Amino acid sequence: GVHRQILFATLGWFVGYQLVKRAEYMHAKVDRELFEYIRHHPVDFHAATEKKTIGELLEDFHPIR
Repeated sequence: GVHRQILFATLGWFVGYQLVKRAEYMHAKVDRELFEYIRHHPVDFHAATEKKTIGELLEDFHPIR
């Protein structure tokens, strides 16, 4: 009856909450490790000194007709 629906809804909410909490923890752990690696190896992650414009990235357009 209704008591089973309430039980299963509560159980589903609890399991879902725990899974989301674990997923957020795992993503935070990976982010922390990557940022630490970037902090210790700044030479590997240098920013480009000069950004290219869209016109430099795309080829010239020549219509077929």
